[in-house]
Amino acid sequence: MFQEYCLVLATDSANYSPADPNYLVIAYLVAAILFILSLGGLSRHESARKGNLCGVLGILIAIGATLFVGVVPGSEAGDWIKPSILPAIWAAIVIGAGIGVFVAHRVQMTSMPQLVAILHSFVGLAAVLVGLSNQLDPTHISMPPIDVKEARMEEWIHKIEIFLGVFIGGITFTGSIVAFGKLDGRVSSKPLTIPGRHLFNLAMVLVCVGLGYWFLQTENPAENMWALYLMTAISFVVGAHLVLAIGGADMPVVVSMLNSYSGWAAAATGFMLKNDLLIITGALVGSSGAILSYIMCAAMNRSFISVILGGFGSDGGAAPAPASSGEKLSYNEMQAEEVAESLRDAKNVVIVPGYGMAVAQAQHPIREISEALKKNGTTTRFAIHPVAGRLPGHMNVLLAEARVPYDVVLEMDEINDDFPDTDVVLVVGANDIVNPSAETDPSSPIYGMPVLQAWKAAQVVILKRSMGTGYSGIDNPLFYNENSAMLFGDAKSSVDQILQKLKS
Repeated sequence: MFQEYCLVLATDSANYSPADPNYLVIAYLVAAILFILSLGGLSRHESARKGNLCGVLGILIAIGATLFVGVVPGSEAGDWIKPSILPAIWAAIVIGAGIGVFVAHRVQMTSMPQLVAILHSFVGLAAVLVGLSNQLDPTHISMPPIDVKEARMEEWIHKIEIFLGVFIGGITFTGSIVAFGKLDGRVSSKPLTIPGRHLFNLAMVLVCVGLGYWFLQTENPAENMWALYLMTAISFVVGAHLVLAIGGADMPVVVSMLNSYSGWAAAATGFMLKNDLLIITGALVGSSGAILSYIMCAAMNRSFISVILGGFGSDGGAAPAPASSGEKLSYNEMQAEEVAESLRDAKNVVIVPGYGMAVAQAQHPIREISEALKKNGTTTRFAIHPVAGRLPGHMNVLLAEARVPYDVVLEMDEINDDFPDTDVVLVVGANDIVNPSAETDPSSPIYGMPVLQAWKAAQVVILKRSMGTGYSGIDNPLFYNENSAMLFGDAKSSVDQILQKLKS
């Protein structure tokens, strides 16, 4: 298609206005290519910055081309943006850009999961508002002259686009808000498991299907709008209830799942507005989010359906479960000076970062510890679990912010075989991703989930505030192993003390 347009423009460029729709198609095609390059760049640490730049450039081209073609007269596409609403458009762009810059400068890297979740809610709300406005005032959607039968079919297709767009957008909107609340600690991480919740969800979906049938059959806008409004309200309830029923352990999957939903909502909006770039961009985000959700589920040995149905996880910080015999479990405790001495004597050290490191913002002194150990001749690497933190790639982002070299940051599959040859494993605020119950206890909710086999090292030091369980509420037998020791306290304070002892 790109070659075709280039050929047309090269052979007959004199017949085209600068605002001709063909130029818009080319601009959209270039933007789409940049978005694809952006996704490709974000798949690797080394190219992530370039990937971000490609995405930003694609957005600028898309917005600029749309405004240019819509405003400049001289072609069939010109003047479709009324001059009277231009001030509102520019005001929206300036205000939105200002808010984005402000938030980007204020948000901490530890709060990135919350930011991503709330941004997903904006996409869902936009899809809802666009769908409702399309049904209320469809006159701005231009359609070619067709016969009555084709007009009827076109109308049905457009109504289906509106209905699906609003439904998906509604689920994304409220689901993302609840996810934000859970990630930010405003909503309990414990799943809301009301009796008959699956039947309740099924009933709501069936009601929406019935409303959709009514919406398609009814010609009178005054009659079919109430069906659209009622479906919108039900979709809000569905989205909130779905995420409320998902426990803390599955939140990384929820974030990637909502990312996928927001993409399909954007694609539906593109169909409603007859905008090719929105369709392409939405499909890219939707499909990549779905693939990421599958990868995350595989990393947790969970099916996507089981995550959607929810019910796994409980309140973080709950007391650990007692031993089956009633005997109180004992654990070893170390001080910062002893940990520093163990690290100084070690030849191979692996650091396992978790959400506790993110909350305490301990990534920078952790990097200094790795540098100090490297100067001492100690091989120091970082082990990353796919679901560590509250967001896919959360730990990678934090370590990149602290300027930890990429070559010492290894994924679970790359480093698991090396734990038996490791002298010291330093677990910083992680629980479930180093839980041996995933391999040894068939009754455990995380049984079968691939984990970092830290317990195979000669010594394991766990930095935690207390013996409480993690975000999923599951006790960890690793804490009571003979080769394990606990260093209690805030992760940042504990790491600073270890660093001070190492330097002294």
